[in-house]
Amino acid sequence: MNRAIKLKVKSSHSKKIQAGFPLLNENAIEQFPIGITEGTIINLFDEKNRFLGKGYYGKQNKGRGWVLSRNQQEVINQSFFEKKIRMAIDNRKFLFKDEDTNAFRIFNGEGDGIGGLTIDYFAGYYLVTWYSEGIYHFKDAIIQALINVANVKGIYEKKRFAVKGTYMDDDDFVTGERATFPLIVKENGIHFAVYLNDGAMVGIFLDQRNVRKAIRDKYAKGKNVLNTFSYTGAFSVAAALGGASKTTSVDLANRSKSKTIEQFNVNGIDYEAQDILVEDVFNYFKYAVRKHLLFDMVVLDPPSFSRSKKHTFSAGKDYPALLEQAIQITADNGIIVASTNCSTFNMQKFKDFIEKAFSVTGGKYKILEEYSLPEDFKVMKEFNEGNYLKVAIIQKLS
Repeated sequence: MNRAIKLKVKSSHSKKIQAGFPLLNENAIEQFPIGITEGTIINLFDEKNRFLGKGYYGKQNKGRGWVLSRNQQEVINQSFFEKKIRMAIDNRKFLFKDEDTNAFRIFNGEGDGIGGLTIDYFAGYYLVTWYSEGIYHFKDAIIQALINVANVKGIYEKKRFAVKGTYMDDDDFVTGERATFPLIVKENGIHFAVYLNDGAMVGIFLDQRNVRKAIRDKYAKGKNVLNTFSYTGAFSVAAALGGASKTTSVDLANRSKSKTIEQFNVNGIDYEAQDILVEDVFNYFKYAVRKHLLFDMVVLDPPSFSRSKKHTFSAGKDYPALLEQAIQITADNGIIVASTNCSTFNMQKFKDFIEKAFSVTGGKYKILEEYSLPEDFKVMKEFNEGNYLKVAIIQKLS
């Protein structure tokens, strides 16, 4: 482990850090030493030389490091990581006992005390994601801590600390036994095929677990469902299992079709009875309006930012216009599942977007339910940015 260095926090930031804010912003420090290396242990002090916290230096799109401890004597070593991971797993005991679910998050970054690190569980296998070289510096200690604390079949990793947090392509297997892919996991009794060693994504976004359950159990029965930005079709599968009359999945990625067919297959659903389209969602909306298509349910879960040949989409700016298009092709009394994982605005702002879209289209609506991150995606109240998921289940009133 590196020798710790002392950093002075600017007076404008010290109160925030003292109050529990875990992220070290780039402009929070008076001066970073020349040549400071990733993974360096840092002790933070205010302008009056009072200790504020201890953490590590690591460049991430969000900042320059994370506070790990408020105890100046605490040592950041393998036993520290063991303690944090054990506590996190204890908090998810209810999920380990759930016979219908074996895919969930067991460690959620700063919410569990270590910013820049997440660990997901997939039927005995663990996937560790590193979001900076700084936290990756502690890889050996963290992997050993996980092995000591958990019942591990095998461990995979994703390195997300290239420029802008993009995935670094590599053999992602770390240790233990290699899984056979697709690895079939369960979530509330729904089956999903996942791949832990095939690019940045594994095939399922675990943070939408409660939303998929709601679609299946409460909203899908008898409905004609459009799932936009559908990825591997997880919402479509949930809707089909909930008794939807038909699902239409639309995504621009070529792989989305074969991946969606696979997800239908592992759930025993006839994919040929469903529509799976490789198409730009923005173009599909225009087509649907032109053809006067109407759906009983529209799922709208775009990426925070995307760029295709013809469109650049930014959730913070363009979501209301996207929602306007969804409203136009939703039947009266139909449902819109409006979702965003953009961390730059909160649920109130998201509701403002919904209000704006309906006022432009002249429609009335009712928000039936709201969802944020599920229990395993633990967040801390001092760091609102960590609570990124916002989902509103909206009824378009006639």
